[in-house]
Amino acid sequence: MKVKNNITYKINKILKKTYTKKVLSNLDHFSGFYKIYNKYKNPILVSGTDGVGTKICLSINFKKYDLIGIDCFAMCINDILCHGAEPMFFLDYLACNKINSFIIENIIKGIACSCKENNTCFIGGETAEMPGFYPKNGYDIAGFCVGIVDQDNLIDGKKLIKENDVIIGFESSGIHSNGFSVIRNIFSENDLKKGFFDKKPFYEILLIPTKIYYNLISYLLKKISIHGIAHITGGGILDNLSRIIPENLSAVIDKKKIPIKSIFNFIQKKGNLSEELMWKTFNMGLGMIIIISSKEKDFLLKKIKIKEKPYVIGSIVKRKNKEINLI
Repeated sequence: MKVKNNITYKINKILKKTYTKKVLSNLDHFSGFYKIYNKYKNPILVSGTDGVGTKICLSINFKKYDLIGIDCFAMCINDILCHGAEPMFFLDYLACNKINSFIIENIIKGIACSCKENNTCFIGGETAEMPGFYPKNGYDIAGFCVGIVDQDNLIDGKKLIKENDVIIGFESSGIHSNGFSVIRNIFSENDLKKGFFDKKPFYEILLIPTKIYYNLISYLLKKISIHGIAHITGGGILDNLSRIIPENLSAVIDKKKIPIKSIFNFIQKKGNLSEELMWKTFNMGLGMIIIISSKEKDFLLKKIKIKEKPYVIGSIVKRKNKEINLI
């Protein structure tokens, strides 16, 4: 991470708290070193990269820097969980007009805390100062997460999902990190400061970090056979679910069984947005979806003790058309 020495020193201390004996590098190296203890028969590395989109504009404007670090990590780790991978390490890329050590340190703290809580080593990254490219106070962030899974346990919905499988969703924490360009077109800065929900400023509700599903998915993988997992990001439930369903199959989703959060109804009303745009843009209340055999449904719902409430929202059917049916 090529930043001024005093910032590097502070960041190094933050990152070291996430290290295990598998990390062999520090920030003086040009790359991160991670030793793989091969307990896998046929190991496959699973990698993911993502950012937080224009949600970072709210984070910077309202000085909630650590939250955007949590979001960046969440968007990446949730993606690799979709293939049954165990996360190993994470790197970040921060770009800005001019380095502000306080902002960078707090973003890094948000990432590091999330890494520590979710068994992931934060082994490095890069900070780029790009005056003339980014506007004053302009920042952007991207993350890179690498995990590992045995080939026999790799989850690929295109190969595993079958007719009559059950679709189960788990709640999001709110907006997560998608749809903020739409939101910023609807609400002014003054609107964002108003107490639309629970008398809290609206921006605080919008900035609730993306939920991390590591503990949930890791636990479920030990208990049941999961045929497919979809992280619900840009494109909403319909687009992300369609990515994992085999060509000869489709899905029927019952909207009434989805715990649509009031914030989505509020955004739709204020922006006069169509149903189609809402479902194609936002997670609508579900941040992660799994697909399992109908034979395992009762076991999951009645026998497995999890903090998250599972919502049975649909099933896999023979394909009649390319579209997922939302009823």
